[in-house]
Amino acid sequence: MLMTKDDIFGKVSEVLEEALGCDEDEITPGASLVADLDAESIDFLDIVFRLEKTFGTTEKPFKIDQGELFPENVMDNAEWVQDGKFTDAGMDMLRERMPHVDFSVFDADREVVRVGDLITVQSLVEFVSRKLEG
Repeated sequence: MLMTKDDIFGKVSEVLEEALGCDEDEITPGASLVADLDAESIDFLDIVFRLEKTFGTTEKPFKIDQGELFPENVMDNAEWVQDGKFTDAGMDMLRERMPHVDFSVFDADREVVRVGDLITVQSLVEFVSRKLEG
């Protein structure tokens, strides 16, 4: 069964309500998981687990590989990060690893500490949609 983005949004919203304990009205497409919904790094593991459970079936598992949804170990590479900001090579890597994220605003300052703010409810919907299509 093909799911619409509205269907996916509804299921992602349920996942976030359960994982983060936030209210339904807080979960909007533009809401940042970190800045608006107060997600912490440990919450990302729970979100991944719940997404896999919600969108997977026995016949067709929904597996999210480590680092596929949220960037990991990016600050260890001097080619990607210098002086607390992503380099051009770092931005290329982020865009390649995270095609579900809109980097247009982030590209102006590129501060590493703000990368978590880029993960929005809409970016989760896009991620799930792409993964279900693939």
